[in-house]
Amino acid sequence: MESSLEKMVDPTLAEMGKNLNEAMKILEDNQRKIEEEDEKKYVRKDIPGPLQGSGQDMVSILQLVQNLMHGEEEDESSQSYRLQNVGEQGHMALLGHSLAAYISVLNRERLRNLTTRILSDTTLWLCRLFRYENGSAYYHEDDREGLLKVCRLVIHSCYEDYTVEGFNVLYNKQPVIYISSAARTGLGQILCNQLGLPLSCMCRVPCNTMFGSQHQMDVALLDRLIKDDIESGKLPLLLVANAGTPGAGHTDKLGRLKELCEQYNMWLHVEGVNLATLALGYVSSSVLAATKCDSMTLTLGSWLGLPAVPAVTLYRHEDPSLSLAAGLTSSQPVEKLRALPLWLSLQYLGHDGIVERIKHASQLSQRLLENLKNMDFIKTSVEDELSSPVVVFKFSLELPNIDQMLHAGLASSIQHPITSNERHICDTFNQWLGEQLAQLAPASGVDVVEIEDEGTCVRFSPLMTSAVLGTEVQDVDQLVDCLKMKIPILTCTLQLREEFEQEVKRTVGLSYIEDLSWPGLGVVRYEYNSDGKKDGKQEKEAEKINTGLLKKLNELESDLSFSLGPEFGGEKNCVYIGMVTEDLDVSELVETIAATGREIEENSRLLENMTEVVRRGIQEAQVQLQKANEERLLEEGLLRQIPVVGSVLNWFSPFQASPKGRTFDLTAGSLESTEPTYVSKAQGAGTTPPPTPTPNRIKQRLPGQKLFKRSLRSSDGFSETSSVSHTDDLEKIEQRSHSVSAIQEQGPVETEKAEQQNEIAQVTNDKTEDLQSDKSQNDSTKVEEQESLR
Repeated sequence: MESSLEKMVDPTLAEMGKNLNEAMKILEDNQRKIEEEDEKKYVRKDIPGPLQGSGQDMVSILQLVQNLMHGEEEDESSQSYRLQNVGEQGHMALLGHSLAAYISVLNRERLRNLTTRILSDTTLWLCRLFRYENGSAYYHEDDREGLLKVCRLVIHSCYEDYTVEGFNVLYNKQPVIYISSAARTGLGQILCNQLGLPLSCMCRVPCNTMFGSQHQMDVALLDRLIKDDIESGKLPLLLVANAGTPGAGHTDKLGRLKELCEQYNMWLHVEGVNLATLALGYVSSSVLAATKCDSMTLTLGSWLGLPAVPAVTLYRHEDPSLSLAAGLTSSQPVEKLRALPLWLSLQYLGHDGIVERIKHASQLSQRLLENLKNMDFIKTSVEDELSSPVVVFKFSLELPNIDQMLHAGLASSIQHPITSNERHICDTFNQWLGEQLAQLAPASGVDVVEIEDEGTCVRFSPLMTSAVLGTEVQDVDQLVDCLKMKIPILTCTLQLREEFEQEVKRTVGLSYIEDLSWPGLGVVRYEYNSDGKKDGKQEKEAEKINTGLLKKLNELESDLSFSLGPEFGGEKNCVYIGMVTEDLDVSELVETIAATGREIEENSRLLENMTEVVRRGIQEAQVQLQKANEERLLEEGLLRQIPVVGSVLNWFSPFQASPKGRTFDLTAGSLESTEPTYVSKAQGAGTTPPPTPTPNRIKQRLPGQKLFKRSLRSSDGFSETSSVSHTDDLEKIEQRSHSVSAIQEQGPVETEKAEQQNEIAQVTNDKTEDLQSDKSQNDSTKVEEQESLR
C-alpha cells in the first residue's frame, strides 16, 4: 500500500492516503484487541475438554493414541509383539500414506508428473510380477470395489446407449452376472445393490457334484444356464471365477471357463488367494490360466504383510473413455496417489523379498499337509497336494484306517451310515476343535469355516495370515502337537457320549437332554420330584436344585468341566458336561450326579418341612396360651381382675401359682412343658433324629487319582508324584487285596459273611460320620414361652 502511495503524482493525496492508512490500522488494532479480550471471557460449555484452550501438545496426543491402541491393561510384551509384526516393510507402507498427504500440496503440474510416474511404475511392476501382460490397474480400499467397477465397465461396453438411456436399456435386455455357489457370502447381493440391478440379474452356478472337485464350478451346467438365458432374451454379461475359493481354496477350471466366455462374448473376472502363486517360479497350470482372464483382483496387503495398502484390480480394455466412465481411471491426481504405499513397499522388498514371502507361506501349508496325512480321524480337503496354499481339515469318522484294537467300540459304532444327528455332532466337535487350536496356537492363524457339503472345518491359509502374524515352521509344529493332543479327547468323548446317555436314562431322577450343538459328553437335568404340577413354584425349586447341583459338582476334585451351557440357545436348569478322557467312569459320574441331586432335594424339603412344623407349633402355642389365660382367670377369680380391688386383695392374700411355660423342640417338632426345666434347673438335650441316608458314591481311589477315573493297573492311572510319595499307601492296598483273596479261599459262605461284615462296617462308619457332622451343625434349639404372672 505504501509503495503504491509513493507512486502517486499528487503529494497531498499521497499524504492523506498515508495518514488514513495509519488511522485505520490503529482503529483495527484496537478493535482486534477488544474482540480478543471478549473471546477470552466467553467460553462455550458444549466444547469437549480436549478442544478447550489453546490445544494439546504432540506428546500428549500421541500418548492418547498409544493408550487407545494397546489399552492400559496390557503388558509391554504384547505391545512390542504387535509392533514387531509390522516390520520395516510395513513402515514403508505407512510412510507412503504420510507422503501422499504431503505430496498432495504440491503445485498442479508437479503433482501430475509425480502421480503419473508412481502409477505407471506400480502398474508395470505388478503386471510383470503376476504375469499379466498389457494390463491397467485400479487401486481401491475395498477388495470388492474393483469387481464393482469392472461390472460398470462391461455394462458401458455392452450397452451403447447406457450413458443416455440408463436403466431403460437394461430393462429391454436384462443383464446376467454369473458367480459360483462357492463364492464369498453376499457377493451377488452387494453387486446388485451397488449397480441398481434386481437380484434376478444374479445367477449362482452350482459346483461339481459327480466329477472333479466339490468346490469347482460346473462348466457343463454353466453352459446350459447361459443358453437358457439367451433364449429368454437376457444378455450374459460377466462371470466371476475363483482361483482359490474363500472356503476350501480350490481353483475353478479357468481354461475352459475362458473358452466359454469367448464363445458367448462374456467378461471373465478371477479372484482368490491362489493368484499369489503367480509370482513364483513354478505355477500350476490351473492357476496359470488366470493370466488370460479379462480382469483379476490382487490383495497384496495380506499376502506380503503390508498394512493399509490398497487392493489392485488388473484389467485389459482398449477404450480409456469407458474406463473413465466406469470409474476405473480418474483425472484427479490425488486419487492416483493411492498407489504410493505400494510403490514404496515393492521397491523395499524387491523381487526376491516378494517371492520369498509367498514361497514361505506355501511351504508352511505343505508342512502341515504332510503331518495331517499320517493322522487318524483327520480328513483333508485340498485340491492339489503338491502345491496347495490352503489346507482345510476336519475331525471325521468316515475313514477306513482306524485302529480296531484301540478304538474297537468307536469303530463298531460307525459301521452304519452317518446320520444327520451324527453329522451335526461332528460339526459341533470341529467347531470346538478349531476354537481350541486357534487359542493354543495363535501364531498359526487357523480359523473355522462352514463349507457346503463338507460342514464345519478348520482352515489354515498362511498366505492370508502368516505375513501379518509372523508364522514360522515351529508354529506349524505346535499346531500339529495341539491337534494330536485333542484328537484322543474328541474320540473318547464321542465314544462315551452314547454310554452316558444310556446311563442317565436308566437312573431315576435324571433326564437326558439332547443338545447336538454342545461339544461335550452331554447334558443332564435333575428332575424335581413334584406332584406333576408345573407351576412357577415348581420351576423355581427345580432351578434352585440344579443350580446347587452345578455348584456341588464344580467343588469336587475332578478333571471334568460342569457349566450352565452356552450363553444363548442353551436349555434351562441343566448341567452341561464338557470333554472327557478315556479313563472316565461314566457310571460313577451319573451316580454322583443323581445322589448329589437327591441330597440337595432332601435338604430343601427338610427346610420346607421344618418351616411348616414351626408355623404349626406357633399356632398350637398361641392356642395353649389362650387356654392358660382362661384357666388363670378361673383360679384367681373375678375380684382380682378389678384394678384397685385386685391390688388390695393380692396385698392381703397373695396368690401363688406355679409358672407354666412351653418349649418347642425343632428336631422332634413337638410343643412340651417347661416343668422339667424348672425342677432340674437345666434344659434337656432332647433327641436327635437320624440323618438322611445318602449312598456311598465315592469309591476307593488310588493316591493322586481324581474323581470319576477308572483304576488302571498301569502307572498311568495315577500321577507320577503320587506314585512316589504314597508308597506306604500302595503297600496297604496290596495287603488289603491279599486279605480279600484269602477270604475268598475260605469258601462261598465265609466269603459272603466277610463281605456282609465289611458292608456293615462301612455303613456304620458312614453313619457315624454323618451323625457327628449333624450333631455339630444341627444342635436342637429350644423356644420357651413363659406366662407372666402378676
